[in-house]
Amino acid sequence: MTSVEIVRSPNADQVSTIAADLVADSVPSKLTAQDPTLWGPEAESEASIRLSWTTLHETSRSLLPELKALRTALHAEGVDRVVLAGMGGSSLAPEVITRTQNVPLVVLDTTDPAQVADALAGDLERTVIVVSSKSGGTVETDSHRRIFEKAFADAGIDAASRIVVVTDPGSPLQKASEEAGYRKVFLADPNVGGRYSALTAFGLVPSYLAGADVESLLDDAAEVAKLVSQDSVDNPAVQLAAIFGAAHAHGAEKIIFADTGSGIVGFGDWAEQLIAESTGKNGTGLLPVVVEGPGAPGFVDARSDATTVAIGPATGSANVAVEGKLGAQFLLWECATALVGKVLGINPFDQPDVEAAKKASRALLDAPAVAATMPSFVDGPVEGHGTDWAQRKVNTVAEALAALVEVAPDHGYISVQAYLDRIDDASFELLRAEIAKRTHLQTTFGWGPRFLHSTGQYHKGGHQNGVFIQITGVSGDDLEVPGRPYTLAQLQLAQALGDGQVLAEHGRPVLRLHLEDRIAGLAQLVEAVQEDGS
Repeated sequence: MTSVEIVRSPNADQVSTIAADLVADSVPSKLTAQDPTLWGPEAESEASIRLSWTTLHETSRSLLPELKALRTALHAEGVDRVVLAGMGGSSLAPEVITRTQNVPLVVLDTTDPAQVADALAGDLERTVIVVSSKSGGTVETDSHRRIFEKAFADAGIDAASRIVVVTDPGSPLQKASEEAGYRKVFLADPNVGGRYSALTAFGLVPSYLAGADVESLLDDAAEVAKLVSQDSVDNPAVQLAAIFGAAHAHGAEKIIFADTGSGIVGFGDWAEQLIAESTGKNGTGLLPVVVEGPGAPGFVDARSDATTVAIGPATGSANVAVEGKLGAQFLLWECATALVGKVLGINPFDQPDVEAAKKASRALLDAPAVAATMPSFVDGPVEGHGTDWAQRKVNTVAEALAALVEVAPDHGYISVQAYLDRIDDASFELLRAEIAKRTHLQTTFGWGPRFLHSTGQYHKGGHQNGVFIQITGVSGDDLEVPGRPYTLAQLQLAQALGDGQVLAEHGRPVLRLHLEDRIAGLAQLVEAVQEDGS
């Protein structure tokens, strides 16, 4: 059973009004009938090719026989280790699906050489790589494909037989894959945007090959489909849209996600992209903040700028609790996000600011000398870069962090972005709670460049009240990208610098902390955060 429980709402009257207006205008039924006019004439052309996700619980079932045949054939050959190369919508849903069902999937959504090297170090004799990209032009995914193709060949393995592709019909990747003779090319529904693609081939192919039961996901989505199409104030998608729309009108533009025992692993990371990229534009939007649990800083002590959401049973600190199985949650939150776009007056299907960081990164790769800058200060194993926004001289990490908090708006947020190995350097995630606890500002944590395909749109297009901490680090053994004039470490640094440059152009303060030693650097960062001045 899927349900939305409003534990407490300071804007109950306005919530009721927004819900009633959505129902009176038949917005829910028009949405599931794929009416592209709901978001106004400027959004109509985009919406007209982005609404097929509303029926995926029916249309994606045709994939199941093909998936079964491929998995059976691969297993007969002793190939049962699945690596997924994809970014954003191509990786977030499969990761949630497989983690929730406890089946192994190696997800590559990174440019960190060590993390990619770890994936290469697995048993290649048993490995198939799923390359997922709507166009094939995603630089990270293209790099992973090139690296694995060479690794297979070097190991004496027929590379083409171990590469499965998921892409849009007619994409350059489809043509190149067919010419290369790759094992299988799955064509996804082109009328679904990446962040709404959980139940398309992008979500289902890698999950099924890894061993997940994807038919149950479609069944769960089908159960809630009728409910979210109803023109009723009891429609859970209407309730969520009304709650967040009313909260936004009163300055609560942040949504704080905590899992309270839902049984779903990592749902907030998927919802983060859906909401941030769909709503964060035109200087408005909703910022998702994923926290460690209902007792975490940012949730238990949330202020008036945030709505707290429990994924699972209600808890004392939650404004809202949402329960339901994973497939149902996918469709519910997609509908709610599209509806809140209507409430906020924005197009939930474009991402006008995503390309800027990509262009800046490409420019830095073309002129690597530009990327070499002198640090503003050096504090042990940490180099500090870009403190021109500070209102005073800073010489240490602690002073730089304190200065960054000083220039943050009162109800702004801090974004920590770690361009590191999210497996081996996972301990860096503890910085989020430490910073939130001491600053009393909502604090997000993202792994670069993964977050660029998620919250990156909001950082540039949403409310301009964020301050940013980038963490980069020296890499050990680097990896060449076959056929490209750069290494993974060079690409990773260019992505950090490119995004930092675009943020600075938007007038946002960016502090980059470069670690000459990652382990020692983490210890120093934690110590600096815990100093009274931070």
